Parts: sequence; structure tokens; C-alpha cells
Amino acid sequence: MTWIEAVCLCDEAVAEALSEALMAAGALSVSVEDADAGGAAEKAIFGEPGSPTGQVWNRNRVVALLDGGADAAAVVATAAAACGIAPPAHDCRHVAEQDWVRQTQAQFDPIRVSQRLWIVPTWHDAPDDPAATVIRLDPGLAFGTGSHPTTRLCLRWLDSLALAGHSVLDYGCGSGILAIAAAKLGAAPVRATDIDPQAGIATRDNAMANQSEVRFIDVDRTNGVKADVVVANILTNPLKVLAPALVGHVAPGGRLALSGILEEQEAEVIAAYAPLIHLARFALEDGWTCLTGAVRA
Repeated sequence: MTWIEAVCLCDEAVAEALSEALMAAGALSVSVEDADAGGAAEKAIFGEPGSPTGQVWNRNRVVALLDGGADAAAVVATAAAACGIAPPAHDCRHVAEQDWVRQTQAQFDPIRVSQRLWIVPTWHDAPDDPAATVIRLDPGLAFGTGSHPTTRLCLRWLDSLALAGHSVLDYGCGSGILAIAAAKLGAAPVRATDIDPQAGIATRDNAMANQSEVRFIDVDRTNGVKADVVVANILTNPLKVLAPALVGHVAPGGRLALSGILEEQEAEVIAAYAPLIHLARFALEDGWTCLTGAVRA
């Protein structure tokens, strides 16, 4: 069996309405993606206080999955008419039936992050290295599998610290990978937080699978929480909005790391944090940077 994937480009004014209309017109599923993802115009939607409140991006890629025998152009035209707009430009491609589990697993091999840190999916054997610190992690609904440069940068930063006996807060934890790494590197206590309920589920499950002591706490219960090490792998806009909160979570003499920042956005993040903490680049990878700084004791 084959399916058809119809990809429409539209602005935020019609993205949600078009998605609903495509479902009503016969689409099997519809997803909305940021058409500017990975570039300077990428827009974060996290729901943090003060961040953008819209639920879609400025430019959207609306992806509709259709039955293989469907007339994609007719489905798009019907949906557009229901929204009162002209049919948007769209591309179509056939999607063949595959062993989706094997196809997905084939994309994720063990990742050596640093001299001792490894991210290993459960369907792979651990590296034959007694010095290896292995994090067992499968791809899931929550962000963070170690494959993205921003995650690797934070993991390397954590591995560069002497974490034994120090507390850690992973803010915007996604899959919990950074919190789990910190726990495996000797940190305690380790706490993680995120506004996405799915992140809480993923973090708890992944921590249990790794036999790591990680406590997930809701964002609205983080007031007053301080840690010797705070790490936030989010994106530039929410990082700027959260500057007072994130610095406020760092205990006196503690350290902060921020990632999810494109190289060209580095200066604006440093400027946003300048009244609170001096930040400097820890490392750069594939156009993404990780910034770090220390709070005075």
C-alpha cells in the first residue's frame, strides 16, 4: 500500500484552519511544521511567560497524508475553498509502505559524544569500553536523542565539569537526556523541568531505564529551586525571555549553560544576560553555540 504526502506552504493566519479543513476533506493525518526551522527565522513556540502566544509559526509547512488513490490537488482545493482562500502552492510525493520500525531504528546508531559519554539506543549493544558512560535512549515524542549539535554541546559541557556531589537543574529537559547524563556523571540531586507534559513522562521513563536518580518537577513549582549547575537547551527567544529565571536558579558560585543558539544569535543572548551574568562561548558545532557563565559566590 502507498500513501500520498501533500505539503502546503501557508502563513500563520490560515495554518490551523487549513489543517482542520484538510482533515475534513479526507486527509488521514495532518501536521504543521515551521517552514523556517534550522534557520535564523526559526520561531520558538514554548508557551513560556512573555514568549510568542501563537500556536503556529510565521511561515508554515502543512503536511497532509492521503490515501494512495486520493486526488491530492482536489483535496487541497476543497480544503482551501472551505477556508475561503485560493489553493496554496503544494508539492506531492508517494510514500511507499515500509517496515517503519526498522526504518526508524536504522536512523539511530550509537553516538559517542565525548571521551566517555555514549548515547546508545536499546537495540544496539553497548560499546566494549569499561570506561564508557552509557545513556540508553530511544527516539520518542520528546526532544533530545543526542543527534542534534545543541544536545551534544550541552553533554560535552556537563562532561567537562566535576559534577560529583553537585546539584543540577535541566531546564527544558525534553527526553531528560541532560539530566540523566548529569546523574550518571555523579551529580546529585538532579532535577528536570519542562512545560510539555510529554517531557515529564519521557524523562521519568528514561531515567528509570538508565537507573538514574532524576526528579521531574513542574515549571510552576520551580520557584526557589537553585542548583550548582543549570543547563537550558531551548532556543534563543525563550532563553532571552527566561534570563532572570534561569540565572535565579543558579546557586551562588554555580554555573549556567545555554544552548539552542545559532552562531549569529550569540551576541544578542550574551547582551540579554549581561546585566545578570557574564556569558562566553564554550563551543561551536555546525552553526550552533553553547554559552556558559558563573554566578558569583
